[in-house]
Amino acid sequence: GDYIDRGPDSKGVVDVLISFAANHKCVFLQGNHEWMLLHAIEIGDFKMWERNGGKQTMQSYSMRSFSSEFPSQHFHFYRNTKIFHDTENYFFVHGGVPAYNTIEELIADEDTHHDMLWYRKHIDAPRPYWEKKVVFGHTPSSKPIHNENMIGIDTGCVYKNLPGMGTLTAVLLPEETFITQSCLDNPEPY
Repeated sequence: GDYIDRGPDSKGVVDVLISFAANHKCVFLQGNHEWMLLHAIEIGDFKMWERNGGKQTMQSYSMRSFSSEFPSQHFHFYRNTKIFHDTENYFFVHGGVPAYNTIEELIADEDTHHDMLWYRKHIDAPRPYWEKKVVFGHTPSSKPIHNENMIGIDTGCVYKNLPGMGTLTAVLLPEETFITQSCLDNPEPY
């Protein structure tokens, strides 16, 4: 998630993802920024999204004002992102999940699904109840979080002007090997 709003070419990022998905099996998670875009379009209130990078995204689409006039392929992409992806050994989510519920309980409780876009408190939990490892982003740290219960891969690529940040991280599974790339853009300092 969070393919949009923080860099200079959100449209270009989504173009690459759509193109990649044409030849590969992909699951795209929804981040809180995609949710803000969809929510703004749905209710017509663009203020929250605008404050959180929506302006940069609209500029990448060459749109002068907030509207729902995205290319249909892009709108379809945003609408079809998933809140979570569950596999036998891993649970993938953008933000995180409460530590004192099992993954099975969280999946069954649809009221918790929206929170998975924003949640951060799990990072400091002493021993989560999860029956599998949770892989997430959303909360930047200077290095990947990697322990028996969780893998956090947000290393603050967009925050390259802050000490210890400015790296894009991916994780190769099941090896749990990290792949990093320093930020190539010249983003505005946050």
